[in-house]
Amino acid sequence: MEMFALEENQRINRILESLKKSKFRSSFYLKNKDKEYVTEKGVDTIEEHAREFIDKRLAPKEIKNDGKQTPMRGHPVFIAEHATATCCRGCLNKWHKIPKNIELSEEQKAYIVEVIMTWIKRQMEN
Repeated sequence: MEMFALEENQRINRILESLKKSKFRSSFYLKNKDKEYVTEKGVDTIEEHAREFIDKRLAPKEIKNDGKQTPMRGHPVFIAEHATATCCRGCLNKWHKIPKNIELSEEQKAYIVEVIMTWIKRQMEN
């Protein structure tokens, strides 16, 4: 189990490093008000929000407004989704090799949330 966690952590680190090279993806960052929101609500609550957003906006097999379902601002998770290319099924396919037109598995959803939360935690350190 620990080996799996290590491999997953390395995979997340690699993808976040790749995303830094994208002019578009690297343009996203948490502003002070976003960081204050994370601090006020707590990381656990933000992670819960991330799970809810993923379940509702990304997990279904068919998404009628795919590519437009994630706002560009308004919540730290939305910003993180764009920064980490977890904002729509097209980006998930391109960057994370998660196929479109399937319902996301629990493992895939957990991976996406982990990517988002890793990015947010790193932003909180800056």
